[in-house]
Amino acid sequence: MQKFRKLPWRPILTIFGVLGLIIVSNLFFQLTQNEFSFDLAFKFAFSWHTEKFFLGCLVLLIFYVWISSFLGSLKTGSLFYVLVVIGVGIANFLKMKYRMEPIYPDDLKMITEFGMIRDMVGTLVFLLFLLLLAAGIFLIIFSLRKSLKLGKKQQWVRVGLFVLASGLLLYIGSFNQQNNLLRKAYNKTALWIPYSQKMNYYNTGFMGGFLYNLPVDAMEKPENYSEANVKKITKEYQGTNETSDEKPNIVYVMSESFSDPSRLSGLEVLGGDPLEAYREVADRTYSGQMLSQNYGGGTANIEFEALTGFSMELFNAQMTTPYTMLMSEFKSFPSMVSTLKERGYEATAIHPYNTSMYKRKDVYKTFGFDQFLDESSMKHTDKLENNPYISDAAAYQEIFDQLEKNKKPQFLHLVTMQTHMPYENKYADLPYMVKGDNSLSVQSYLQDIAYSSEALKNFLNELDELPERTLVVFWGDHLPGIYSDEIQKENQGHQLHETEFLMYDNRHELNNQQVTTSPFYFGADLFQQARLQTTGFQTLLSDLQKELPAFEKGMYYQAGQWSKEARLNKKQEKIYQDYQMIQYDITAGNQYSLKEKFFE
Repeated sequence: MQKFRKLPWRPILTIFGVLGLIIVSNLFFQLTQNEFSFDLAFKFAFSWHTEKFFLGCLVLLIFYVWISSFLGSLKTGSLFYVLVVIGVGIANFLKMKYRMEPIYPDDLKMITEFGMIRDMVGTLVFLLFLLLLAAGIFLIIFSLRKSLKLGKKQQWVRVGLFVLASGLLLYIGSFNQQNNLLRKAYNKTALWIPYSQKMNYYNTGFMGGFLYNLPVDAMEKPENYSEANVKKITKEYQGTNETSDEKPNIVYVMSESFSDPSRLSGLEVLGGDPLEAYREVADRTYSGQMLSQNYGGGTANIEFEALTGFSMELFNAQMTTPYTMLMSEFKSFPSMVSTLKERGYEATAIHPYNTSMYKRKDVYKTFGFDQFLDESSMKHTDKLENNPYISDAAAYQEIFDQLEKNKKPQFLHLVTMQTHMPYENKYADLPYMVKGDNSLSVQSYLQDIAYSSEALKNFLNELDELPERTLVVFWGDHLPGIYSDEIQKENQGHQLHETEFLMYDNRHELNNQQVTTSPFYFGADLFQQARLQTTGFQTLLSDLQKELPAFEKGMYYQAGQWSKEARLNKKQEKIYQDYQMIQYDITAGNQYSLKEKFFE
């Protein structure tokens, strides 16, 4: 009994306390991943995927040691660790709720986007976020000052643990590199699902999914990638020169969350058609549905596809946001902007919000835009009633200002904000009702798109008065993440990913045709429809569009039918592989195709 009492109980209890904290924190992540279902979380941890759960605990333990050694205290280290876990867990729960996808490592870079966070989660949750942030900053300052008083021996132990934990975290950061031991340990039991990150996190746990989305090469290298083979492709697909002297103004409008709710099964819009004004225009020109990569979000990825002609489907699954994960590696990048600037165009980007979201300020510079107008530099900033965002009508007026004052042909790229979430409490009058999901958010959203629809129609009517030929590509980036679980289940697959698009010519020379397409085809499609000079890359895209009109991971549209996998014959496979080769060449290869002027 005497020996039992002399055991070092304090350090033993500390160790068990830390291990308990790590296990509980990992369970908390699982709860946020599974809509706070304790049954699912505990079964994942202690029945179905125990090995993966404790591998995640090991990573969290290393992170905990790193924090505590940095702060020089187990107490404040534990408190700071808890604040981080709570913050990331809540963010994961909210993102799963509104966008049906989990938090990725790259999302953590958005922590300073205060305006965006406030608009997305509401004032109450935003204040909680600020409180957590303030508490974390206070803990860091308080603990670092207190740590200066530690004895010499304690400081050496602290430094040693910090260096060890830092080295281990750096090694964990290379999770996706070949021969990484942690990845190999996961691979023994993990079933990775790259085409669905939501399922990936479910199957491997929050920590496994999070690690899987650490930095990785943009694409796998094609086996036959070489300068000679790239050159062969560029020679095979030659651009056209049908009307090379014509340089019409070109306007891109990516409309936030613009979609047609009446296309969803289980919904019936009452009180009129909120898209009546839109249909009056769309039914008389080239239009239809566009396949969006995500539901409820992913704006920057759709914008990337539309501007570059490159598909998200071809990237490694971990390349979740090229704007933040890829573009910083390039000083310039081939796109619609660079193609048109080679032809004497002036390029302007307009986004009626701040410049920091998705690193747009830096990305637009890489694309080659001559100027970027945001909420602080726009002249027209009117808003509708209580809507916190600048209206579409005001943004369209900004476009007219650019068209009127510049003599050069213009490429104008507008990303709207009027129809961004949250949707409640924007408008006093909500004339539309919805049978099947009549929430206040859905009612408000219908009024939002009605206003957007009218603003678009007025904008296009005014374009008809311009003497210069002006072409417009208008599309919705994704559906809003506001529909009930029942509606989402009833519309699984492409129904939750189809938005509206149209192309418009103020000379009315485009085909009156209804199609289904993907955003990376926009540039090539517009040039063909308007009979403009196309690049070799656009010719390749046009050939691919004929065989595979729309596709994203798990959604392929061929011959009027949807399927979860592409079914390609030899001819189609050849075109697809050529496209894959060029995308790899630009995003991860040696850019041989640029030397061949494939994008000019």
